[in-house]
Formats: sequence, C-alpha cells, structure tokens
Amino acid sequence: MSSDESERIPKDARRARGAALNMAGRFERLEHVAVDDGWGRDDEIAPTRTEVAVERPRSILAHNQSPDIPFDRSINPYRGCEHGCIYCFARPTHSFLGLSPGLDFETKLTAKPDAARVLVAELSRRGYRPAPIAIGTNTDPYQPIEKRYGTMRQILCVLRDFRHPVHILTKGALIERDADILGEMGAAGLATAGLTVTTLDRRLARAMEPRAAAPERRLAALGRLAAAGCPTRVSIGPMIPGLNDHEIEALLAAAAGAGVTGATYIVLRLPREVGPLFRAWLEEHYPDRARRVMGLVREMHGGRDYDPAWGRRMKGEGVVAELIGRRFAAACARLGLNRGLRPLRTDLFRIPDAGPRQLALF
Repeated sequence: MSSDESERIPKDARRARGAALNMAGRFERLEHVAVDDGWGRDDEIAPTRTEVAVERPRSILAHNQSPDIPFDRSINPYRGCEHGCIYCFARPTHSFLGLSPGLDFETKLTAKPDAARVLVAELSRRGYRPAPIAIGTNTDPYQPIEKRYGTMRQILCVLRDFRHPVHILTKGALIERDADILGEMGAAGLATAGLTVTTLDRRLARAMEPRAAAPERRLAALGRLAAAGCPTRVSIGPMIPGLNDHEIEALLAAAAGAGVTGATYIVLRLPREVGPLFRAWLEEHYPDRARRVMGLVREMHGGRDYDPAWGRRMKGEGVVAELIGRRFAAACARLGLNRGLRPLRTDLFRIPDAGPRQLALF
C-alpha cells in the first residue's frame, strides 16, 4: 500500500489519531478509495469519532504456545485501542473483524462488559490449573473507554477473590484507580504492574501515542503503584533507532526514580499492515529522517521491515540491535533494574465459597 497523499485521511478528520490511512484489511475483497471527480469538495469531512460495539464472549481466556512469550494465557477486555499508537503490533487483528488496521483500529472498538462473569465460570471449571494471566498484551485494558465500562476493575476483583496471579502492562494512567486492589494482590505475591514509557519527549509521545497518558503521568502512576505495595516494572519499547533509542538511559533512570524494580524492552515490530501505516506516519511527522529510520529498522530485521521469526522478532539482530541491547543491559545494571521481579504465586489459588451449600456441615 502506497502512502501517497491521495490516500491520506485529511488531518482535520483524524485529529488526535495515530493512523493517517485506513486501508482495507487483508481479508477484504474490495477497497474504498477517495477520488477527485473534478467537481471540487464543498463539504468538510467531520472528525472521526470513537464508536464502541458490545461483544458477549463465551470465553475470555486466550491461550498461546509461542516459545518467546513468557505466559501461556491472557485476557483482552477490549478489541481495538483508542490510544492510537502508530506502531502497535496488534493493529492487524482488526482485519479479522472486517475492519481496517488503520484508523478503524483506534476508532471502532469492541467492549466485553460480561468479561468478569465469564472469567468466574472459566476459573471455576473442574481441572483448571492456575498460571499467571497477562493483561495488556494485545490492546490496552486501561484505554479511555475503561472509564465508562469498568471491565478491567471487575476482572481484577475476580482475580483477587480467586487469588489468581496476574501481570498487567498498560500506557494508561487510569491504572492508578486500581492501586488498592493491585497493592493488596502485589503484597501477596499475586500481581505485578508495568507501564510502557516509550519516550520522555512530549511532542514525540503525542504524535506517536496520541491518546495515551503523557510520559510524566505514566511515571507518576508507576510511583503510586509501587507505594501501594505492587511490584512494578517499566517497558521502554519499542525502541526505534534514529527516533527514540537515544533515550534508553534517560528512560530507565526516570523509571528507577519512580520505584520500579524491573525493566524490559523490545525493538520496533512492523507486522503486516503496520509497516505501511508506520511509514506513512514517519513521512508526515519526521520527513527529514524517515529514510534513515527505516533503513536502521530493516538492518535489525534482516533487510525487511519485520522478521517474524521466534527469538528474533522481539530484539532484532545485527549491529544496531546488539548496541541497543548492550546499552539497555548496562543501564539496568547501573540502576539496579536487572534483578527482575519475583515469580508470582500460584499456590494461593482457590475457588471462592459461593455461600451455604448442602451438606456443608459434613
């Protein structure tokens, strides 16, 4: 997909959005393209608004067997993400809904208000074996619509009642709302919370992650969670050479000051439709360095925009990727962030008592 100007959505129609394109998903047979018919345009395109559909899932736990992912189950309370991060590797999942990984991904969302009820049923099944659940691995559980639905807090209440371990990753400062639950679970060895802080540059953050919390708000949220007793970590990915990789040491120092006890990173991943979306964004916001940035990205992925091979897709390979890894490791060692987080406990899991039962006295 070309990033020609004719395919771009007018800026007034995508204010505070990440994607400049809204190409059809890869499973669609037809594609809609705006064409100038010579009559001019008297009408203005209205700003794109967020639309939320409701899904009633039969299952809420998603399972994976990927060898380079440190969890085997996860929960996604929402589909799509209003944060609009242009680099989000989850964008291609919108194609399965018949929607665009572009602007649709951040404006046509799906909520799952029954998620907590479904989770109770799944955790109560005979034979269920607990292992840490990851939340925030695909789309953000603390994106703006969580204020309206409160699904994430309901899920946390279920996990607390079942004493079930959970890892959370977000860019949303709304996680502070749940510091009471996360502090209680964290003190019991049942929860860790992480925030992604990709840059300390407010201008870059606003362009790259238009509706996510400002960098300083994310750092403040980390501090509050740590003070509440929840072990915290920071993710400084994706590292984009030529754009934010010079901030590695500053990002880790800021996170250490907020009280985190662990840190992770990944390099930029551009699977499927994310590639053209990111290139169009780069050409619009940083035209002076677009070619250089993409050249460095391809150097990390064997000459391609993205190498999906397990073991290489997260960290990349080559000189550029190796340098990023060494700088990250050295900074973590200096700041005491290389100790990692303690493994979460699974031995506390139990199904809550639903109330008086027949033969309870026996």
